[in-house]
Amino acid sequence: MLRREFLQIRHLASSTEQIVLGGLDELSSVEAPSSKEEITVIRQSHRAMATTFEVILPYGTPNPWELATIAFKEIDRLEGQLSAYHETSEISRINRYAFGMDISVENWLFDLIQQCRTLSVETVGAFDITAGALIKAWGFFRGPGRVPSDDDRMAALSKVGFRHLALNSSKRTVRFLQSGLELNLGSIGKGFALDRAACLLQSICPTTPRLLHAGHSSVYAMGSPMGQKGWTVGIRHPWNPHERLALLRLRDRALATSAATYRFLEYKGQRFGHLLDPRTGWPASSLTSASVLAATAAVADALSTAFFVLGPNAASCYCETHPEIGAILLPAIPRARPIFLGNATDGC
Repeated sequence: MLRREFLQIRHLASSTEQIVLGGLDELSSVEAPSSKEEITVIRQSHRAMATTFEVILPYGTPNPWELATIAFKEIDRLEGQLSAYHETSEISRINRYAFGMDISVENWLFDLIQQCRTLSVETVGAFDITAGALIKAWGFFRGPGRVPSDDDRMAALSKVGFRHLALNSSKRTVRFLQSGLELNLGSIGKGFALDRAACLLQSICPTTPRLLHAGHSSVYAMGSPMGQKGWTVGIRHPWNPHERLALLRLRDRALATSAATYRFLEYKGQRFGHLLDPRTGWPASSLTSASVLAATAAVADALSTAFFVLGPNAASCYCETHPEIGAILLPAIPRARPIFLGNATDGC
């Protein structure tokens, strides 16, 4: 389904839409400081990957509906290849047949899996797409949610880790070294789809500013509307919908937010979020939300998950050694104030 909408935004001299991130179901707009100028954008939405994607273009962009359709078709195609929920996807095929057998995969998918391995090494295993068995053990795959027994949790953990995955770069093949290993790209797939859709639009209309987002948790901004510094993007507090953690300007940059605000289970009076630490098998709990700025939406997606698991100290160390990365973290303590890491304050 493609939803089309003209949106006139008032009082925005230095920005257009302000997208509030953090897993919200509906897009929210908030106004920047007052101005007499008005900017009109075209918003087009499409349901995919269990969320709503949107393409936002300045009014007057030639053929806006056609551009959005091209982007959404690419996102649909990638969902058909990357989703572990689709039995006919490439990921499902790998999960079924790769134990003890070399499975040839397309070049782009092999490169993505290799990138995931690199990110896993860099984050000391906090980001790990091999955690499919662990996700299922907690019932976060198809439900219902449950707290696994220690034996079940340890059994699932024995099937997690890139040490169980053999990648042959010359043959572009994947092989599982452990029975029961399962890939799940939910922590990077939406960002990767945004990157691919944005790349397609770049090849068609390289000078047209545009903003793409996936369910408000991942956003990619290209160019800048009205010649300003960038698209203005707000990060909403995960527990207080009337409070913003930060207001940023994005230009040729991505932002992703991970939080356990809406996906969790309650057991014996305790709340367990869906963001699992693949090293321990338990839900991560030191942060309320983690937002990451990066050059691509895929990396922002992956690192927002990793930083949520790692916590502030390890995330800070990562940003110190990766100056291109910025982060905004909210500790899981009462009245906590956001922590800004790396170059997250650029353009605030």
